[in-house]
Amino acid sequence: MSPKAISPTAWVSLALMVVLGAAGGLLIWGSAYLHNSVQTQLAAQQIYFPPKAAFAHPKAGTEITPSMIPSVSQYAGQQLLTGQQAEAYADHFIAQHLQNMAPGQTYSTLSTKSLAQPNNAKLAALVQTVFRGDTLRAMLLNAYGWWKVSQIMYIASIAAFALAGLSLIGSAAAIVRGRRITPAAAATPASVSTSQPKAA
Repeated sequence: MSPKAISPTAWVSLALMVVLGAAGGLLIWGSAYLHNSVQTQLAAQQIYFPPKAAFAHPKAGTEITPSMIPSVSQYAGQQLLTGQQAEAYADHFIAQHLQNMAPGQTYSTLSTKSLAQPNNAKLAALVQTVFRGDTLRAMLLNAYGWWKVSQIMYIASIAAFALAGLSLIGSAAAIVRGRRITPAAAATPASVSTSQPKAA
């Protein structure tokens, strides 16, 4: 079958298949790259959740509070390696401890107070602790954000591959339809006059 016999619809479907297939490939590569990068960076921090025994008796104001169950306790004893774990550790472990140390206050407000009281060593130490906690929390939430992006890219790649498959089916259907129509049109004989002149 010559290329000229292929319908425009088939060509469009084939082009879409190529574009969507390439997009799907790039998306899944990007997803894998981000996922591996986040996991590698988190592994390098060597952060571990408290052991399971620590969650046996949660108490407000201590290392393990009731609000950490089940958000943090589900990862008891595990090393922090995924974005989901990073989000739980940042928002339900670090944030809770920072709140316990300085209820309703932030690093900015504490720093301002510390500057006004330069001889207050206890306040200065609290400022440093909150600063470190906020820094680690921000890093973990950044990792969680990129991990979430990798998940979205993976889902988008599946959608792109699915649409590429539908485009392939559509182009194949258009080509088959074109093959059926062309022979049928060629087989239709031209109208020929069979009338004979009457004899004189």
